Amino acid sequence: MRNLRELMNLEGRTALVTGGAGHIGGAILDALAELGAATAVADRIQAKCDARAVDLETAFGSASRGFAVDLLDEGSTRGLVQRALEWRGGIDIVIHCAAFVGTTDIPGWGVSFEQQSVAAWDAALRVNLTAAFILAQEAAPALKTSRHGSIILVSSIYGCVGPDLSLYEGTAMSNPVGYGVSKGGLLQLNRYLATQLAPEVRVNAITPGGVWRGQPQVFCERYQARTPLGRMAAEEDFKGAAAYLASDLSAYVTGHNLVVDGGWTVW
Repeated sequence: MRNLRELMNLEGRTALVTGGAGHIGGAILDALAELGAATAVADRIQAKCDARAVDLETAFGSASRGFAVDLLDEGSTRGLVQRALEWRGGIDIVIHCAAFVGTTDIPGWGVSFEQQSVAAWDAALRVNLTAAFILAQEAAPALKTSRHGSIILVSSIYGCVGPDLSLYEGTAMSNPVGYGVSKGGLLQLNRYLATQLAPEVRVNAITPGGVWRGQPQVFCERYQARTPLGRMAAEEDFKGAAAYLASDLSAYVTGHNLVVDGGWTVW
């Protein structure tokens, strides 16, 4: 029987993480690299991916490489998986963390509901949801031969519940409808893939609550008052969830949505 250190050990495994140059994606990469995984850092800008890969190799000694990708483009998304496979010869873990969020700056997105555009909606669903489908489809053969295949989809509390719009009153913040719809779609994709790819590949989701990133004080006070643990999340709050679902600690867990929200959705 393996001990906990052995169950969480990711040495010899390769993880592909989209959104790797971002906040939550960066924290997830730190966790996986610390446990020994080689990490493929995927994001839009090659220089940022490369810099993140250097940081990971320096900090943890595990191999890492940056891969620029356009998740709006099917060919680029499928090509990402193939490039990662060429680099390491296999993939064991795929984590889709990249997303259009409330602060994404594209026309027709972070505006009132009446002004939100179909173009922005389509782009968000393409990056947040359709890209996850493409990545899973393209990586499935490699994951099935891994013996440790794991897919993790990063959703949101707004994929589980409707937004409390009173939190945003008096601020310039927004909660576009396409965000919650795409994140809810990820949870259904999670359930579907968990059955479709079983028993060789486990598929699970992480659902973060709101992360503190210097939002207006009035928003933070409202959010914290509505959260049982009384604070917003920090990036490191997601490290344990990623380590658990990516490793053999969760070898008998699939189709699960691990909610990391300080209790936000229990009300």
